[in-house]
Amino acid sequence: MTRVDGDGLTEAFLREPRRYTSHQVAEMAGVPVYRARRFWRALGFANVADDAVEFTDSDVEALRTMIGMVSSGVYDEEHVLLMARALGQATSRLAESQAELGVEALDQAGVPLADRPRAWRRRAEKVVPDLARLLVYAWRRQLAAAAGRIAEQDMSAVRLSVGFADLVAFTRLSRQITGSELARLIDRFEGRSADIVTSTGGRVIKTLGDSVLFVADKAHVAAEIALRLVETPRAKGMPELRVGLASGPVIWRMGDVFGTTVNLASRLTALSLPGTILADPELAGELEDDRAFLLREVNRLSVRGLGELAPFTVLRGTS
Repeated sequence: MTRVDGDGLTEAFLREPRRYTSHQVAEMAGVPVYRARRFWRALGFANVADDAVEFTDSDVEALRTMIGMVSSGVYDEEHVLLMARALGQATSRLAESQAELGVEALDQAGVPLADRPRAWRRRAEKVVPDLARLLVYAWRRQLAAAAGRIAEQDMSAVRLSVGFADLVAFTRLSRQITGSELARLIDRFEGRSADIVTSTGGRVIKTLGDSVLFVADKAHVAAEIALRLVETPRAKGMPELRVGLASGPVIWRMGDVFGTTVNLASRLTALSLPGTILADPELAGELEDDRAFLLREVNRLSVRGLGELAPFTVLRGTS
C-alpha cells in the first residue's frame, strides 16, 4: 500500500511515497522495532502508531545505514545515537528556517492561503534538489575544516577564547516594535554577527535571538571580533551591544562548549555597560603586549557563582 496525503504536500518534499509501517521498516532493516525507534527519536522523529503508513524507502536505507555503522565497528551504538541527535537538531532548525523563508516568499508573491498547498508542491519540485546538494556541500566543507582543526587536539583539555555578545535592552525593545520589525532586527543581528565572527577568524557556536556565543583560538582574534561587534551597531542604526570575553579551558561536546570559561564570559556580558567589552584577567593578560588593543582595569566585581575578579575593558589601540 502507498499512502498519499490529501494534497500530496508531504510526498512533494519527501520526493517518494510513504508505503511502510514502523514494524515493516524495522523488519526490513533486520532490527526489533524498539531499537529502530531509538534511532528515529535520536533524529528527532516522534513515534507513530503501529499501523500508520508513514515510512519510505529512504527511511529503510537510513536505518540500515545507522545499524551498519554499529555492526561494522566504526562507532558503538551510543556514539551513533549522539551523532543522530546532533544531526536531527541541526537539520530541524535548518528545515524550520527554510520553511519560514518559503512562507515569506509565497506571502510576497500574494499567494492566497487556499492556493498555498499547490504552490508549496511546485516550490518543492524546484528547490528541494538544490537545497539537498547545498546541504551536503556545506556539511562536507564544515567537516573537513573541523577534522583538520581537532585531529591532533586533546579534546579533554581544549583552550579557547570565548565571547558572548548580546543586544542591550532587547526585552524592552521587543515590546515597542511589531513582530515583523523584531524578526528583521534578529535577522540583521544574526547575519552581521556571523559575518564578523567568521571573517575575523572565529567560529559561531550558537545564536539565541538577541545574543551570540563565539570562540576563537587566540585572544587577539576574540578581542578583534568583540570590537567589530560593538562598533557595527553605531554605523548600522542597530541597538548597542555589550560583550564579555574570557580565555581558558573549555569542554567541547557535540558542537557546543561548556565549562567555567564559558560561564565567565556570559557573566561578564551581563555586567558590561552598553557598547563596552569586559574581559577576564586571563584574556587581558594575553593582550597586554598587543598595541592593537587598549586595556583599562575596572573595579573588582562580584561575578555570580564565580567570586570576585578585576576585569578589564577592551578598547581599540593605536596601531
